[in-house]
Amino acid sequence: MAVGLRQFTQRTGDGAGEPILDTENGEELIRVQPSVSIVVGTRAPESPGTLYITSKQVVWLSDVDRAKGYAVDFLSLSLHAVSRDPEAYPSPCIYTQIETEDDDEDVDEGSDNESVEALDLSKVTEMRLVPSDASQLDNLFEIFCECAELNPEPIEEEGHNWVFSADQLENEGTGEDPGWHFFQDPTNPIGHSNGDNDLANNVLRLQINDQRFEDAEEMEQENESDHQ
Repeated sequence: MAVGLRQFTQRTGDGAGEPILDTENGEELIRVQPSVSIVVGTRAPESPGTLYITSKQVVWLSDVDRAKGYAVDFLSLSLHAVSRDPEAYPSPCIYTQIETEDDDEDVDEGSDNESVEALDLSKVTEMRLVPSDASQLDNLFEIFCECAELNPEPIEEEGHNWVFSADQLENEGTGEDPGWHFFQDPTNPIGHSNGDNDLANNVLRLQINDQRFEDAEEMEQENESDHQ
């Protein structure tokens, strides 16, 4: 996944075209909203284009320049909101904050005089989407929310933790944690995962065999004493 805002030029079809989606990995087109301006960072608004909201990303394509377009994955959007405050921005819009790889550094998001080529999109932390029809804002916001839920933050999986707390052992007895199973022989409290009890059973067999061996030795010694 690319972090932050990026240029997007992959189009298909005639005229302004449409974005090429990653359908092989399940990406679906959710909403098309025409006549939307985009404001990147502190720059002036771009000429109106078309907004495409997919199940994975937000794509804006210029209607007049096929080489101009922007995209950002929902996983990179840390915040989205409806803005109608003229003191915050003159036009009602969808306001978004974008996570970047340089979040901890001072970011210069450019000025109105800079060209797109001079702007480092990977450092842009804000984006506004300004539809010509402001009545669509609430609907667009709801779609943003739905798509954000389709893209939760990934959880890093860790290896098995073979150190069990007293609470975990107690939960096993009450059935509160069915995903973990424990062999609770007081003389050999060995834990295991996913119902694999071979190790515990093997230890139990060894303990039984050791006990039988000790009993056999005691009987043999008693027999020798009787003969003497």
